[in-house]
Amino acid sequence: MASDNRSYSDGFWWSNDGLRLHFRDYPAAPEHADRPPIICIPGLTRNARDFEKVAERLAGQWRVICVDLRGRGDSAYAKDPMSYVPLTYVQDMEALLREQAIDRFVAFGTSLGGLITMLLASTRPGRVVGALLNDVGPQLEPEGLARIRDYVGQGRSFPTWMHAARALSEAQGAVFPGHGVSEWLDLAKKTMKIGPGGRIVYDYDMKIAEPFAVPGGEAGVDLWPALGGLATAQVLIVRGALSDVFAEATAERMLAMLPHGALLTVANKGHAPSLEEPEVAQAIDRMLAQVDTGGDCGVGTAALAELVRRRLRPRPEQL
Repeated sequence: MASDNRSYSDGFWWSNDGLRLHFRDYPAAPEHADRPPIICIPGLTRNARDFEKVAERLAGQWRVICVDLRGRGDSAYAKDPMSYVPLTYVQDMEALLREQAIDRFVAFGTSLGGLITMLLASTRPGRVVGALLNDVGPQLEPEGLARIRDYVGQGRSFPTWMHAARALSEAQGAVFPGHGVSEWLDLAKKTMKIGPGGRIVYDYDMKIAEPFAVPGGEAGVDLWPALGGLATAQVLIVRGALSDVFAEATAERMLAMLPHGALLTVANKGHAPSLEEPEVAQAIDRMLAQVDTGGDCGVGTAALAELVRRRLRPRPEQL
């Protein structure tokens, strides 16, 4: 454990092409050591800090590993920007799984992290025993992708954290209309760092935008078949009600393919919910309880009433 009273230790692994990659490792208590670890995979411009509060809440009960994908956070930047694609990220994750001797795991994937989760599940069905897909599915909406392309890789810098927070609010206010100053500051500190000369800069390699700049190349493969790799897993789909990336129709189609799937729509949030919302925390706990017991997603009358109240909807055939 780290010596500065953090609840995690820093871990590192090597990619196939020689990059030193970083993860935060939040340990489980000895009595829960037999539970599969939770691996948290962030979105395109995000890093391990995105899952900090989620991991701190679950640590002890579960081992939680929060990764920095290549080119983000404390992971090395790639020499070849065209390696910033999902299939390479999957290879990096496979290297981590081998190094940590992890055979079965739960995956929390936000946006790009959800695409990686589906690809990991498809390569070896059954090893992903639980999955949280945060505002992402096999089909992504062109409007939202175009909005993301407009700001990825711009390389802006700011003199203070407050200036950085204000810039985020101006750019993404429509996506998160309920955010106040504290939320924008929190988002700035998750996505940025203090760079050269003391200015605040984004905490990722600006070159990640190069392969993403090509429309239609986000995943590189048709992910609908890949979703089948989660057929035996407990799956929680979280969608922001205001999302312009992940359509409700896509989420409903996913439910029809997932025998143990449930959908939670988070009001007043766009792409993507933080996973710190109270209703999301309760849904995560419910999903993890099913993973721990090996149960299915069937619910009784009392539980169903709670699910409806929280907007967590089981598939119709489970009613």
